Amino acid sequence: MTAETGTHVPTPARRPARVAAQARFEAGILARNGEQLLVSLVLPALALVALVTTSYPDLAAPRIAVVAPGVLALAVVSTAFTGQAIQTAFDRRYGVLRMLATTPVGTDGLLAGKALAICAVAAVQLVVLGLLAVAMGWQPDLVGLLIAPVTAALGVWVFVALALFLAGAMRAEAVLAVANLVWVLLAGLGGLLLPAETLGSTAAAVVQWLPSAALGDAFRDQLGHGDVPLLPWLVLLVWGTALSLLVVRTFRWRE
Repeated sequence: MTAETGTHVPTPARRPARVAAQARFEAGILARNGEQLLVSLVLPALALVALVTTSYPDLAAPRIAVVAPGVLALAVVSTAFTGQAIQTAFDRRYGVLRMLATTPVGTDGLLAGKALAICAVAAVQLVVLGLLAVAMGWQPDLVGLLIAPVTAALGVWVFVALALFLAGAMRAEAVLAVANLVWVLLAGLGGLLLPAETLGSTAAAVVQWLPSAALGDAFRDQLGHGDVPLLPWLVLLVWGTALSLLVVRTFRWRE
């Protein structure tokens, strides 16, 4: 409260608390969303079981060493992209984003809270799916486990940026359809769930440069062989930078 005007001036010390509260709020929404849990946890778990217990497609043995990292990559995309694109689009349509942006947390605090919530939810997903894979016989490389958070963080950044790009540039109904379609295409044909090589050499030459393939390859390289996936990380960095610039230029807080 200032003596001259009698108005309240937010203190910088309160900002971290506001961002943390926003993060808890966003994480609660994600955790209570049944459709989001289906896409981000149940479907990846079903994909893990189905691909490990069947013989199609033809994969290097042991199959779980190829499948498990791809399932983790799929889970990251499910939370960071599909769920956020749809939620943000409808929040924008109904004016929720505009209202939250006028609260003391501010626009940058709102985005920071969303980012923290997504990271927290994605971390829980990865632990749950990773434990399921271990129970099915997966033996991830220990060095790869140490650097896996770097890949997960890069994946969250890239696909949240893609989600915000769609949510800020299209109508909510269109985002609902497009986000689900993109998820299916990336899972099946984007080098995400399975290596791009399974699509054939011609398609793989193109698909390997997609952010989905880079994310899947990074997890497979580090968790399967203990390699530091420098090229996949570079691809993710390029995509993340480009998409972030697009979001800055095109995102609208209201329809």
